[in-house]
Amino acid sequence: MSEKAIQPKIANREVTMHILKAFGLRMSKKLGQNFLIDASIVQGIVDAAEIEEGDRVLEIGPGIGTLTQGLAEAGADVTAVELDKKLPAVLAETLKGYDNVRIVPGDILKVNIPEIMGDAPFKVAANLPYYITTPILMALLERHLPITHMVTMVQKEVALRMVAKPGGKDYGALSVAVQYYTEPEIVLDVPPRSFIPAPEVDSVVIACKVRETPAVEVVDEKMFFRVVKAAFGQRRKTLANALKGGGLPKEQVRDAMERAGIDPTRRGETLTLAEFGELADAFSAMAQ
Repeated sequence: MSEKAIQPKIANREVTMHILKAFGLRMSKKLGQNFLIDASIVQGIVDAAEIEEGDRVLEIGPGIGTLTQGLAEAGADVTAVELDKKLPAVLAETLKGYDNVRIVPGDILKVNIPEIMGDAPFKVAANLPYYITTPILMALLERHLPITHMVTMVQKEVALRMVAKPGGKDYGALSVAVQYYTEPEIVLDVPPRSFIPAPEVDSVVIACKVRETPAVEVVDEKMFFRVVKAAFGQRRKTLANALKGGGLPKEQVRDAMERAGIDPTRRGETLTLAEFGELADAFSAMAQ
């Protein structure tokens, strides 16, 4: 970066309103756009991502550059992928002078991430549209990219599901998947007044440190997630019935549960990650 504080802080109501007016921008409900106007939240995301000079960061949905600016000023080398076709031209102005920012137009679910990020480790930071939070997070994790940290702004109820423990109503397939790949922690509450327009839901920042190896070792990861998906597909049913209803071979269900030492009358939401692993491995063993 050439000089510090090249541009005024974008995370400010007046500056954001000026940018929106100057470029004739309207918030897109379709794209779930809410603009962050709280500099302390931007700093909180930067801190949670443990950004150091020279860190490589993939930012998803930079918008008008609010978080991008905070990451750049912390010394990160930022690659920001933006879906809204109107915004790269805006970002060229709002982030003028930051030579450590690169804007890539496109859909994060379709962009070739290894091509734009290379093989070296990188971090992910994002203020994600809430309607597509889960597909984006899962797409990044399932691809086993060299990500070390994922720090994202998400709807509070989604974050509670991500960190939920077995036995609670929030615990489900998302909890298992996120905790299988990462160690998630809610680090900041973000009130609606931190955005324009103010959303009708509460938001939080969640930091997920990506594990070097998954939380449980399994023979077949696809089988693991197949079992998890089936177990939570019909929450009111016993685990044995949910697994049968989820398409696992009926004749194998009771044997697999017996091998794994799991009572078939339990419900899926009571199983730990380790128990899901043992159950998946039992199915894998019978499939050979």
